[in-house]
Amino acid sequence: MTQLNTPYPSTAYLTGFLRSRGVTAVQEDLALALVLQLLSPEGLRAVAAQVHALPANKHSPAVQSFAAQQDRYLSTIAPAIAFLQGRDSTLAHRIVGRNFLPEGPRFASLDVYVDDEGGDPLGWAFGALGLHDRAKHLATLYLNDLADVLRDAVDPRFEFVRYAESLAGSQPTFEPLAQALAAAPNLVDDTLRDLTLAAVERHAPTVVLLSVPFPGSAYAAFRIAQTIKAHHPHIATVLGGGFVNTELRELTEPRVFDYFDYVTLDAGERPLLALLEHLQGQRGRQRLVRTFVRDAEMGTVQYINMMEADIAFAEVGTPTWDGLPLGSYLSLLDMLNPMHRLWSDGRWNKLTVAHGCYWKKCSFCDVSLDYIGRYEGASATVLADRIAQIVRETGQTGFHFVDEAAPPKALKALATELIARNAGISWWGNIRFEKTFNPELCNLLADSGCIAISGGLEVASDRLLSLMKKGVSVDQVARVTRAFTDAGILVHAYLMYGFPTQTVQDTVDALEYVRQLFANGCIQSGFFHRFACTVHSPVGQHPEEYGVTLQPLPPVSFAKNDIGFHDPTGVDHDALGGALKKAIYNYMHGIGLEEDVRSWFPFKVPKTTVQRNRIERALGERG
Repeated sequence: MTQLNTPYPSTAYLTGFLRSRGVTAVQEDLALALVLQLLSPEGLRAVAAQVHALPANKHSPAVQSFAAQQDRYLSTIAPAIAFLQGRDSTLAHRIVGRNFLPEGPRFASLDVYVDDEGGDPLGWAFGALGLHDRAKHLATLYLNDLADVLRDAVDPRFEFVRYAESLAGSQPTFEPLAQALAAAPNLVDDTLRDLTLAAVERHAPTVVLLSVPFPGSAYAAFRIAQTIKAHHPHIATVLGGGFVNTELRELTEPRVFDYFDYVTLDAGERPLLALLEHLQGQRGRQRLVRTFVRDAEMGTVQYINMMEADIAFAEVGTPTWDGLPLGSYLSLLDMLNPMHRLWSDGRWNKLTVAHGCYWKKCSFCDVSLDYIGRYEGASATVLADRIAQIVRETGQTGFHFVDEAAPPKALKALATELIARNAGISWWGNIRFEKTFNPELCNLLADSGCIAISGGLEVASDRLLSLMKKGVSVDQVARVTRAFTDAGILVHAYLMYGFPTQTVQDTVDALEYVRQLFANGCIQSGFFHRFACTVHSPVGQHPEEYGVTLQPLPPVSFAKNDIGFHDPTGVDHDALGGALKKAIYNYMHGIGLEEDVRSWFPFKVPKTTVQRNRIERALGERG
């Protein structure tokens, strides 16, 4: 339950690695299969049966709209999915006519774009052309309407991405998840069970690895494991992935092992090699690596970690997408901003330039964990060879470098290698806005195929950036982002609010900086995240250095990550957050860039202390 437009890379990495070590490994994307089954004529007929069984007073606006237009949904779902998969592009003409797809409550969002004369609601975004993109946006609204129907009529936890997230994220006990797994299965659960059994029948595995990158992937993973244990108890089930690595490091809940035989932490290559040797009788259980098990006699959870070196990043092999239905992923367009759409539109080959983060100082980040703290690179030749092999396998030349922060030195070497090879790829990725990215390097990256970059500006305040140990200043960010823009590269800024000691004045000033960055063509996209303190970050480990006190945690036997804290400033950051998100949504569409930033807040806030030409002056200075 991650993305619908492209496979999450963990299975591709592990499949490629295991095959390079002579292990027969195959991969399945049951998250995509589940959505495609639910969003099919057969699936929607089953949804319709659930809708008809609901009392009339339980019909939400989305359900009412679906019931009233049921026949149209049943006749259009297959063509709409084919269009979003890129298999029927000519359907765009009918979709943009607004008479083909049934329209539910989600289409009301188009009303905000209608001009005073009642003109074309999407004309400002797509003009007279852009037929295909316009149709893709309308088809995405159509799918979002159906997701609302599934949530309101079938499973209140349903989301395309964050499915049942609250059952797992920072849940100190397993009880909420256990109760959900013990409940009678609903239509979504039954569909996932059938898909799981079909996959096991196809491949007849002896070991099943389930990768859970986020809390919103956990419930489905446990349902898959539950099905396997019920029907094929001889199969060893193994749980790993980003959620496990971050939140289950202190796991003591024995009931997890009713579903999974093993739970592994951090980079999976070395623990899996040790585990496979153990399952083949070549290694005792006490020689497993970074693995939780349940003691058969005591029934308690044991953590076993035979100290062995990790597999070097340069030796993990090339990811493979073999076995994944690359033609079945859905290119969605839910945000009209050209940079923001990259996350949901198009199928990108995901690749890592380096393992971990070369900076690893940011005070809000999980720098103590392996995925951040252990930094390792690979040569430009190795990376370019991997890229070439992936293009040959997939036939697709778009790459998303999914590093925590791709190192500029490695990017420069890779760009030079890609240009020398005439690789002809397009790529985007995440960086730090450091001064190394001067106009010359930005132009080199553009020549190598870079189309967009994202990076953390966080709170646009030099005081708070220093407290965060970001190692950048607002003026420096302005010059770096403008250098990327001038090279023809789109820029997305990750922004943050609610950081310890952040005042209302800090927030207003930060928004003014952001307004000026948009107005001066430095950034084209951004997103405000609410700061969350985690137990693995410097703030969580040394709160006194940041002027806050942590709230005591209850006893934890399952997930441990977010932790509450008391900030003596007493600012209501949630009230400010709504205004920040509204402002940046408008900025991304070129709206309100000349307005006083105070106008976005529904209550009185202080005037900004930032000079109105601050970013303009920074751009005129040399860094």
